Amino acid sequence: MAINRVQTLRSIIIAKEVIGIVGRRTFSAGGAKAKKGAKSGGAAGTLKGSTLSKEVKSTTVVGANILKDGTDPKILADSEYPDWLMHLLDKRPALSELRRNKIEVLPYEDLKRFVKLDNRARIKENNSVRAKK
Repeated sequence: MAINRVQTLRSIIIAKEVIGIVGRRTFSAGGAKAKKGAKSGGAAGTLKGSTLSKEVKSTTVVGANILKDGTDPKILADSEYPDWLMHLLDKRPALSELRRNKIEVLPYEDLKRFVKLDNRARIKENNSVRAKK
């Protein structure tokens, strides 16, 4: 009787494996719109070099054109851009650093950032407490 049950278990396991293999979804290597008759292999997968010259790359913002008939914009000198643009990537203080400072002496922009980040942290904390209940 034990042998009969072992054989039954084996057949169930094998049946599950076959169903798992049959039920898998596969995709072609060429993508959804692969051309018929196109050769697949190492040559098709290699990257081609850029067709733009170094001079064009250094004087224009390649790929910034969004218009059909437009051209890519030229790179200007730093003095021709607005002042605020150069400060967009400046590091701003984190919430922990803002909490260490006195609120009364913070500049308006940092105070506004502190309120926003503090509210966000408080909401996350309240949500996590409610989720645990």
